Amino acid sequence: MNIKTQALELLKAEANKIERLIEVQRNNLTMPKCPLYEEVLDTQLFGLSRVIDFLTRLDLLSKEEGREILDGLEKRISEKIGQSQ
Repeated sequence: MNIKTQALELLKAEANKIERLIEVQRNNLTMPKCPLYEEVLDTQLFGLSRVIDFLTRLDLLSKEEGREILDGLEKRISEKIGQSQ
């Protein structure tokens, strides 16, 4: 596996981990409209976006691949929030 493929797989795994974290928090800890919930979500998404930016600057990830990962995660989270309301 080359380093670009490995970077992409690691980012996808991180996005899935964030999605699971948000799902656990949503189910067990607090409601989606809670400021704490929103803070955790924003922090996780910001951290992932910074990693994507770093890998893009290293030319290990295209901007399109990074945007697909972030957009996909945001869409899945929004759908789950919509289901819970």
